[in-house]
Amino acid sequence: MIVVNTETVPGMRVVKSLGLVRGNTVRARHIGKDIMAGFKNVVGGEIREYAKLIAESREQSLDRMKDHAREIGANAVVGVRFTTSVMMAGSAELLAYGTGVVVEPE
Repeated sequence: MIVVNTETVPGMRVVKSLGLVRGNTVRARHIGKDIMAGFKNVVGGEIREYAKLIAESREQSLDRMKDHAREIGANAVVGVRFTTSVMMAGSAELLAYGTGVVVEPE
């Protein structure tokens, strides 16, 4: 599955646009990780626990978006974007979305 944030894929042409595809995940923070994050906030530095959490969320959202694209017959997704939103205190949604398309070599 080709996934790009551009509207075109170099060397390929879009032969059919199938519409919006998306994948999301909602993750909650962990109290133990919050304690470590609070400590990092005092002394400074990267909060690796949260960096790992958001990276895993991003990959899961992308995987779900690609699954959705396959379900509708796409072999590529163009114009991919991410967005986040707070669901409630301590949890957030990460959404990946784009346009499912069928591409073939030029």
